Amino acid sequence: MNKRSLGTEKEILAAEYLQEQGYQILEQNFRCRMGEIDMIASHDGAIIFIEVKYRSSREYGMAVEAVSQTKQRTIRKVAMYYLVTKLHRSDVECRFDVIGIDGEQITHIVNAF
Repeated sequence: MNKRSLGTEKEILAAEYLQEQGYQILEQNFRCRMGEIDMIASHDGAIIFIEVKYRSSREYGMAVEAVSQTKQRTIRKVAMYYLVTKLHRSDVECRFDVIGIDGEQITHIVNAF
């Protein structure tokens, strides 16, 4: 299985997990010229921007540890773009979550950054 199809498979797993937790998935793989956000959802009146990371083993650390400061800045920029262009406002309650998948173990960090 190539990396892209494996990534898609794990993002589907993350979406299913979130839906089971009561989240409504609004977008997957939202892209603009500034970058990409893996998933955008709504939950309890807030917009949630979600980065999904997968590791087949913990040899290089846990998946949730792989979201760098640079990636966080990119996600914030793309999130603002989404709020302004899709929702036409920037005063919405939002947060940034990370879902890490290590093998079959899912870790969800709410308000990760």
